[in-house]
Amino acid sequence: MATRPSPKEPVTVPAEIQTRLEAAGLRRTLATRAVLGLFLANPQGTLSHAQALASLQTRGLDINRVTLYRLLERLAACGVLQRQTDDDARTWRFRLADLSEDGTAPRFECDACHRQFRLASASEPARAVADELMRTLAGMGHRGLRLDMAVHGTCADCADPAGSPATEPRP
Repeated sequence: MATRPSPKEPVTVPAEIQTRLEAAGLRRTLATRAVLGLFLANPQGTLSHAQALASLQTRGLDINRVTLYRLLERLAACGVLQRQTDDDARTWRFRLADLSEDGTAPRFECDACHRQFRLASASEPARAVADELMRTLAGMGHRGLRLDMAVHGTCADCADPAGSPATEPRP
């Protein structure tokens, strides 16, 4: 029988993440370590605010929902997490940022299980598209800060054996 992790157990924070936390002035509080632990345990996964709150409460951490929302936003602002829209659920989803990517690598997101897969081999063509889009914006007088490229669909694990998309999200 597996024991459930305690929020008080130490979370090993990678040096790149620690550097970003320090640069943003974020302290490694119990809540910060617990939230980072959720995302470090499943680097390809995404969580909504409600899912993160439920996971933390299941692990025994009593955290205010507003405090969690602000923490998720701060972690996204300093580049530790990335935030994207889940149009179907009409909410935000957060994922661990790939600190090695330059922001132009496209990704594939499964709309059933919300796992994401970085499409590293498409980075160079994607960079060319991103540069062209930024030049177009600049020509219009706009200042683009970042570009989020994602392809949505159903991953191989969620597709049924006949090849059609699964109708229910995988747990």
